[in-house]
Amino acid sequence: MNTTYIDFADLGDYEDFYAQLKEKIKLPSHFGDNLDALSDVISGELEMPLHIEFVNMSVDQLEIFEDLLTTLEDAEDEIEDFSFAYYLEQFEDDEEGDQNNETDKEI
Repeated sequence: MNTTYIDFADLGDYEDFYAQLKEKIKLPSHFGDNLDALSDVISGELEMPLHIEFVNMSVDQLEIFEDLLTTLEDAEDEIEDFSFAYYLEQFEDDEEGDQNNETDKEI
């Protein structure tokens, strides 16, 4: 199975998303940067099996990209060899950071 990772750490809008998607997946030349076009290529033009993972999404991005998430979840329900997952960004434990700060203060 082909797995494609889209890193949302530096994505701010749909333009950024489509730019990264085009770097990661070979899309047809007639692809339009919109959700209908994305749904169309997933359902008929991309090589399957395919798994797409969104990593480092922020809580704000869940709202910004809500329609995208819904589109891919619908595609996952409809297309047998397509799967999709997304993961929120992870932060380091505060206690570890506090220990590092205390160590930095000791000279």
